Amino acid sequence: MTDSILIIDDNEDILEFLSEVLGDTYKLHLAANGEIAQSILDTQVVDLIISDIMMPGIDGFELCRLIKSKVEYCHIPVVLLTSKNTYQAHIESLEVGADVYIQKPFSPELLQLQIANLLKNRLKIKDHFASSPFEDVRVMAHSKTDEAFLKKLDEYIRKNIKNHNIDIDQLAEHMNMSRPTFYRKIKSLSSLSPKELIDITRLKKATRLMAQNEFSLFEIAKMVGYSSQSLFNKNFQRYFNLSPLEYINSIDKAV
Repeated sequence: MTDSILIIDDNEDILEFLSEVLGDTYKLHLAANGEIAQSILDTQVVDLIISDIMMPGIDGFELCRLIKSKVEYCHIPVVLLTSKNTYQAHIESLEVGADVYIQKPFSPELLQLQIANLLKNRLKIKDHFASSPFEDVRVMAHSKTDEAFLKKLDEYIRKNIKNHNIDIDQLAEHMNMSRPTFYRKIKSLSSLSPKELIDITRLKKATRLMAQNEFSLFEIAKMVGYSSQSLFNKNFQRYFNLSPLEYINSIDKAV
């Protein structure tokens, strides 16, 4: 899957330059101002944002502050570009929540490396969550806002876990989001669809039940909302790279 980057700059030459530097590696969305950027964020899955600081209307600082304060976007890493070579500008970029601050002029290699490192670190966290049977969903949080969002989400899924057909529309409504916004948030935050995140939550609950050694695999599959034992086995293997029986045997050996 190609990562998606939103680039915001009122200078067409800069937009063109960054498109040449990054266009072969990433899917790009271009915006000449904060208002256009907002409309893109409201309709597209965005994995990283690059913004100039000096822009008419909403400047880069204000835009970053807005992004980091809204639950819909706060997980998206932000790279701020500036010609301001001042200590105060650097401090302010940190205060508004920017992940990286780069001074102009900059080398394309530096920008590419910073972006790659940010996305690689996020991907490691996503993969660790998805493949680790006991890892809590909040490991993917990048802020207190994200942590509260993920906690509320996880509690709802676990409360309804015996229901093999959890309604995504109802879940989105519970999270105070439209279905498209909810989908974009989950996809960007975890690289998973809401359905896949629900599946992983079911399977993580199953691993805890297996560790109790009180129920059969058939009973556990039903308890976490699987109507089919074969689908339970297939999904367990898919995410954790071993079968439920192999997992139970690994617990027995560790004890």
